[in-house]
Amino acid sequence: MAEMTTPKQVLEDINNLPDTEETAKLDPKNLDESLLERIPKPTGWRLVVLPFRPPKRTKSGLYLAEKAVEKQQVATVCGYVLETGPLAYYDQEKFPHGAWCRKGDWVVFARYAGARINIEDGEIRILNDDEILATIKDPEDVIHMV
Repeated sequence: MAEMTTPKQVLEDINNLPDTEETAKLDPKNLDESLLERIPKPTGWRLVVLPFRPPKRTKSGLYLAEKAVEKQQVATVCGYVLETGPLAYYDQEKFPHGAWCRKGDWVVFARYAGARINIEDGEIRILNDDEILATIKDPEDVIHMV
């Protein structure tokens, strides 16, 4: 007689599935150096930001419907600062307390802010330095508020 699979085993199997290459490429923790070299270098007061991509499955391992993932991506207004231009936050009158963010920070920006550039498996945004609304520690906190 065949052995029965328990719900616990199914969840463990799902949790052990590898992330897709698509997700790994655009995860700030795993950015490939060759991909970073091909990203446009910001000029002037601009920043290059990688919008946050919500996970395709929950922490417990359940896969989200494509519509739910798309809805989260549209609602996402945060991203990871990849590069800052040479004049970003340079204007002392506009930014008397210095830079609002730096390379490597997670930031919040307006939904339609900046120029969108399609890259391999996603997009990046080029934003003006004054379009950054806030910095955050974890982008998933913002997703759960939406």
